[in-house]
Amino acid sequence: MPVLSTILNPFEDSQAVFTSPHAETFQPAGLPHPNPSKSFWIDSSPDANPLAREGSEGALTLDADVCIIGSGMTGVSAAYTLSKQTPGLKVVILEARNFCAGATGRNGGHLTPALVEGFTSTLQKYGTEQTLKSYALENYTATEIVKVIREHGLEDAVDLVEGGHITLLITDKEVEVAQAEIAAAERAGQDLSGLVWIDAEEMEKTYGASYPGIRIPAHNLWPLKFVTQLYHLAAQNLNLTLHTRTPVNAVTPLSSEDGNDRRWSLSTPRGAVACNYVLHATNAYASHLLPHLAGPAGIVPTRAQVAALRAAVPLSELGTVSWDGNEGFEYWFPRPVKEQATHPLAIVGGGREATAPTFETGVEDDSVTNPAIGRVLRDFLPEVFPGKYEEGREFEMEWTGIMGFTKLGVPFVGVVSLVRYAREGQYISAGYTGHGMPKAYACAEVVASMIAADIKNETWQQPSWLPDRYLTWKRDGLTRL
Repeated sequence: MPVLSTILNPFEDSQAVFTSPHAETFQPAGLPHPNPSKSFWIDSSPDANPLAREGSEGALTLDADVCIIGSGMTGVSAAYTLSKQTPGLKVVILEARNFCAGATGRNGGHLTPALVEGFTSTLQKYGTEQTLKSYALENYTATEIVKVIREHGLEDAVDLVEGGHITLLITDKEVEVAQAEIAAAERAGQDLSGLVWIDAEEMEKTYGASYPGIRIPAHNLWPLKFVTQLYHLAAQNLNLTLHTRTPVNAVTPLSSEDGNDRRWSLSTPRGAVACNYVLHATNAYASHLLPHLAGPAGIVPTRAQVAALRAAVPLSELGTVSWDGNEGFEYWFPRPVKEQATHPLAIVGGGREATAPTFETGVEDDSVTNPAIGRVLRDFLPEVFPGKYEEGREFEMEWTGIMGFTKLGVPFVGVVSLVRYAREGQYISAGYTGHGMPKAYACAEVVASMIAADIKNETWQQPSWLPDRYLTWKRDGLTRL
């Protein structure tokens, strides 16, 4: 049997991160490691990242209306929203490493909005309306991303797979919890029309795993390729510039008394960029520039580990469904192939339970992997799917990426405004707690719409699908931004 854990469910509040022995010792994050481990999504193909070093040499753009720090899903999605709401704006994206080299670009792929996971606990804490919004946000994200892909004919360009998603219930406890979550969601009015319960007999017959599970609608894709396409779409309606390998070391105010037309100066090793609006889209590294976000009340860097494993059977025997199991710790899905008879690579991630009680929290180094986690990931699929993954087969690639965890399990979204850290004109969307694919796009849309509203001197309207606790000024029980 796979190693099991009952300590932390990634779909619920991630309290283990904040009660670990070293929780109070977290310091502000540094800059991302300059030489990260090789990721399948970024390094397996020479054509995967055409924008990798875009703007890393030559003259630095010195002036902009908006500066976005971070070129991942959040930063580029925000630029895309600005391109629709404030076309013609001068926008600069600054990235410390290569383009889209953060957690979503390195680790992602699952475009799976949660449907019932964590429903009961969320309901108890926040009530029916806010709970339903929690799931509506993720559904909105997935729907909008697929909509953009289909509207522009990008299905092949981003490797979009509409295969559904199965949560495998390996223990009796997981079955009991899942049934309770489904019942609570149904009573609350959650739309469960897409949910299908699969018993153990049917699961084994269809997929080769002898456990029951839940199937829901879902997609997976190549995150870097999607973000690349989104950048090009944004550039059609913005004066958009990208500077990779250009880390921001400080954000300092500019004084109008000194004749400055801009509010902020962003210092980089290549010079300074002046702008009126700053968006912090740096996820795990947010506390590098916003030090009050270090520690349990803010955003905690947490290392994830992922690998690419060749299946022992062709895709025709695996199907295109994506998966999670072992209480949400492990996730996996086969990569699409042109021929059904081809033995595909499977992307498998998780294994942090092997490092309890720290769970890789506070770890920022994604240049190396953890052997203990690697052993869990190597054993997992061969044990769950006997014969479909070969025991002892080595990974073709193995890598790490840094996630940003928060105490509430949801990101900080909105203005940065704390009395002792006055930040007029600065915004943030960061801290996705390992669930960025179905959250980042929507959250980026929120902060970008705030910036657009301020530029146009309009009142910002909160979307109907946005939970209150995501907003920086409404987070209960935490230091406000």
